[in-house]
Amino acid sequence: MNTESLKITAAIIEGMIRQAREGLPLEICGILGGKGGTASVLYRVANAESSGVHFLMDPREQLDAMEDLDAKGLDLMAFYHSHPANPAWPSAEDVRLAFYPEVFIVIVSLLKPDEPEVKAFRIIDKKIFPREIAVV
Repeated sequence: MNTESLKITAAIIEGMIRQAREGLPLEICGILGGKGGTASVLYRVANAESSGVHFLMDPREQLDAMEDLDAKGLDLMAFYHSHPANPAWPSAEDVRLAFYPEVFIVIVSLLKPDEPEVKAFRIIDKKIFPREIAVV
């Protein structure tokens, strides 16, 4: 389990970066779904915290996205959020709130606005495991 990569379409990568830029200076968040191990659907979810250093997915929007995934027979692949002014590495809060060890955590960093960084992780038992992203 600790060697797998997350496959994401280029359109999804571009969509997360676009949402992160549009959301500045606040953190943005959302859900990625897909089939066959490839994330191909992006659900933007409002940050109920409206904060530049924290995020909390709007519960109603998160539930709607997860129900839509289920209705379409898609798998929950990843939760994503941005770090507007910090590196693409899970914060202590990200680790504390990682309740789905089987789901990837994707972080979009705009620390260098012209060079956004998108990284994937698994967080299992409070331990961070970096994962490769394969753009397909």
